[in-house]
Amino acid sequence: MTVFSKTYSKIIGTGSYLPEKRVTNQDLTEQLAAKGIETSDEWIVSRSGISARHYAAPSQNSSDLGVEAAKKALDMAGLNGNDLDLIIVASSTPDFFGSFPSTACIVQNKLGITNNCAAVDVQAVCSGFVYAVATADSFIQSGMHKNVLVIGAEVFSRILNFDDRGTCVLFGDGAGAIVMTASKEPGILATKLHADGRHSDILSVPGSLAGGALAGSAFLYMDGPAVFKLAVSVLEKVAHEALAHANMTSDQIDWLIPHQANIRIMNSTARKLGLPLDKMVVTVDQHGNTSAASIPLALDIAVRDGRVKKGDNVMMEGVGGGFTWGAVLARM
Repeated sequence: MTVFSKTYSKIIGTGSYLPEKRVTNQDLTEQLAAKGIETSDEWIVSRSGISARHYAAPSQNSSDLGVEAAKKALDMAGLNGNDLDLIIVASSTPDFFGSFPSTACIVQNKLGITNNCAAVDVQAVCSGFVYAVATADSFIQSGMHKNVLVIGAEVFSRILNFDDRGTCVLFGDGAGAIVMTASKEPGILATKLHADGRHSDILSVPGSLAGGALAGSAFLYMDGPAVFKLAVSVLEKVAHEALAHANMTSDQIDWLIPHQANIRIMNSTARKLGLPLDKMVVTVDQHGNTSAASIPLALDIAVRDGRVKKGDNVMMEGVGGGFTWGAVLARM
């Protein structure tokens, strides 16, 4: 009798990159005051937990940020670019308006990869990284691909309306990356993805192309209270779904790495899962909301500072426009 051993996908490298320009709440307060818009460090921190964020230079695109994060992840994994057979980039701020060529193809070229590996973008806004990891996991488990680079990269500063204090203070730029590979030992233990298009209007960039010009607005729009309400309701549920799929319970989670959007949503999720807050990785205070980049950024920081160790069970979960949400349970 032939015994087939299961193929898992495993994270073997992490990397991240933040643009050089750091913008504090005080910097933003002064910038907005010059336009007659009132805000303050206390107002921003009390509502979001954010103290600072990073903005890309005018010459930097999502691909540039993603490439820097990817180089670090590949180095940790002990691989070079031509060892990859798939690149997936999650981004809501792709290099090209219209989204093609894909940012993944741009990243492939900038990394000097010449092996014709597959490259594709995934769009699920702030859930994008979770969606991309779940996609990579499926490709690896199927045997179709072995080494996959997954990147979350964003330049949200380009789509912020600095006349809207309710949104412009929340977002930042950055990139995070992981390298996943086929493994006989468990790595990704469970993934769970959801979407509900009935809520597509509460978080969007409502503009579209028409006749070669922009029709509508190219600025981010968010109904904050509606997003908050939905986020807190779905994040706990999807975490439990992933745990159930892996036949595990929340007390087996070593680290919770949620999408870094709002400290109140993050704390609520941790409490509902029965996890102490010191088991949650928090970067929102220094990064702001970096959309698809937030989870891999936080993961890389926690790996490199020694908090997340080999063998740890890590719950990563995100929620974003669409409305989309999902979770990945991984053993490092």
